[in-house]
Amino acid sequence: MIPFLIPAKGHHIMSRTFAYCRVSTSEQTTENQIMAIRQAGYDIPDSRVISETVSGGVQAMKRKEFANMVTNKLEGKDKDKPGDKLVVLKLDRLGRDNIDVQQTILMLMEKGIDVVSLDLPVSNLASAEGKLMLQMFSAFAEFEKSRIIERTKEGLERAKAEGKKLGRPVATDTLKRVQEAKAKGLSQSKAVLELGLSLPTIKRNWNVKKEA
Repeated sequence: MIPFLIPAKGHHIMSRTFAYCRVSTSEQTTENQIMAIRQAGYDIPDSRVISETVSGGVQAMKRKEFANMVTNKLEGKDKDKPGDKLVVLKLDRLGRDNIDVQQTILMLMEKGIDVVSLDLPVSNLASAEGKLMLQMFSAFAEFEKSRIIERTKEGLERAKAEGKKLGRPVATDTLKRVQEAKAKGLSQSKAVLELGLSLPTIKRNWNVKKEA
């Protein structure tokens, strides 16, 4: 009689591993990414490979398949079992920019999910070395955020200094400018160059009588 094998107390339950693969256009395929992940030693079944076609400019949690995976498939660690592991070929699969990638990784780690990106020297971003690397990412993300704010501010100040009106000019302002150009004796084609407006816009406002 063959005895039943009962796992010893504290027997280690293996965590599940998922892969996330993304391409930006329908002409591309995720097959190469899946192959590279498996060749790196992650024997992930097809049922745990999440693939989608979405622009890299979309935030991670606004991507349908990625958000569904995080919300409904990945399970964090608890007292009885370790958390799932998420493997990506490159870090840029996890967000649209440095800031989004950083926020996505922190969110996954808070859920108890291990994150592996094969383009990094650290195999698991939840490890001590990985957390150190995350601190570096955080510094870069803060730098990137401050530069975006700075560039926006500089652009607004430059536009203001050059006398540009911010926002789209109102129609009455366009009419006034076209009528002034006409009064100066400019032709419609010269008014296009002078005012930076399209010819249809010039024509539309050329013979309009100003209200008294």
